[in-house]
Amino acid sequence: MNNEEDSIIDWGNLMNRLTFNEKGNLVPGIHELNWGQFTDYYGYNERRKLLLTGLEKGIKLLKKAGCEKVYVDGSFVSIKEFPNDFEVCWEEKGVHLKQLKQIEPLFFIFKQKRKAQKAKYMGEFFPANRVRPMYHRTIGRVRKMRYLDFFQTDKRTDEPKGIIAIDLRTIKD
Repeated sequence: MNNEEDSIIDWGNLMNRLTFNEKGNLVPGIHELNWGQFTDYYGYNERRKLLLTGLEKGIKLLKKAGCEKVYVDGSFVSIKEFPNDFEVCWEEKGVHLKQLKQIEPLFFIFKQKRKAQKAKYMGEFFPANRVRPMYHRTIGRVRKMRYLDFFQTDKRTDEPKGIIAIDLRTIKD
């Protein structure tokens, strides 16, 4: 999964950058990693390695269509040892949407809670800047949010949390 440049990792700097709060979430912010850093840091057991294969398959298709950056959320980027899946939102800038719809129509199908995406990739993919109605616990009502903003909110507490950004130019085709 790693390329030669990715194998040189400043672990001290990486560990300082990835800090988790008492709930096990990344501290608020968008934490940038290259693909090698991400897989080395988060692929520490067989379950996580399995999920990484699905994630890699999906993001390579996004890259093929011109996507340069994805954001990873959910328990996969928390301290949870055995996450069930992952959630990704992808930057639409530079993406050839027609091409992406041809090579992977599942990225545009959201029915049945993205069951088909989960079956194929073991995770979910959303366009980062698309606005969706989301239930907001603190205010007790639905409000419209971009997926990128929704990903940075703890769904249980509505508190801010961190996510990981991956530059897709750092992953081999």
